[in-house]
Amino acid sequence: MSTTSVTPTAPADRPAAPRKVRRRGESGPLARLTSHGVLTVAGLVALFPVAWLVFLSLGPDKDDYLHPGGIWGKMTLDNYAFVLQHTNFFDWLKSSLIVSLGTTVIGVLVAATTGYAVSRMRFPGYRKFMWVLLVTQMFPVAVLMVPMYQILSDLRLIDSYLGLVLVYCSTAVPYCAWLMKGYFDTIPFEIDEAGRVDGLTPFGTFARLILPLSKPGLAVAAFYSFITAFGEVAFATTFMLDDEKYTLAVGLQSFVSEHDAQRNLMAATAVLIAIPVSAFFYLVQKNLVAGLTAGGTKG
Repeated sequence: MSTTSVTPTAPADRPAAPRKVRRRGESGPLARLTSHGVLTVAGLVALFPVAWLVFLSLGPDKDDYLHPGGIWGKMTLDNYAFVLQHTNFFDWLKSSLIVSLGTTVIGVLVAATTGYAVSRMRFPGYRKFMWVLLVTQMFPVAVLMVPMYQILSDLRLIDSYLGLVLVYCSTAVPYCAWLMKGYFDTIPFEIDEAGRVDGLTPFGTFARLILPLSKPGLAVAAFYSFITAFGEVAFATTFMLDDEKYTLAVGLQSFVSEHDAQRNLMAATAVLIAIPVSAFFYLVQKNLVAGLTAGGTKG
């Protein structure tokens, strides 16, 4: 009886593990690291001027900006106390809010009705009308200053909040009308037809159906109108004569004279000026991005 040894055969090669297939739009680790690094650097670049302004506002001397390293040992809030207690800051703030909110309300109302009319109604010359609005944005402030001053003088609106609001609306309305027209184009026309079936007038359809759907676009138009009026200097300096009616942007110039510049007080005032704008941005930020992108998707 013979025994035979069975030689074990080599195991068959196992199939290699399938490689992970990267999905479309999915980036690799290096790409994600690069994008995060670029965004971090961009964020720091954007925040640096704000942080530097706040830092300079804590220096007690007007020439501390020349030697910023010395501010660390003598930081103080005296600049803010001086601006709030010994200047017309609150009068400037009141004027800025009156003018900015007035421009926002009137400008958004006019721009929304204009954009809706051009988007939905086909009256003679509606295309040319929008191009005329666009052409008004081509003229620089220096060209518009003299005729606007003459018009406001004839209407006795020099040194009045209403006159300045109307001037700012002439700047904000053309852009906001184009913005709202593009946003209204994205809203289905069937909604207007449904409103008519329910017996609504064109204005009722606009007010009760279209406007509630247009909050993102209205938020962008309101933010642009507010910023336009809040930070403008040239028109406010020319048309407002009473220093108690100066806006904050004009009041900021009072810290600079022919022979002197109180840069520490300017920095503190600039920080205080940024607070209302930041608060307004916080209120509209939810709809801001959606409104900026939606109007560009159609005609």
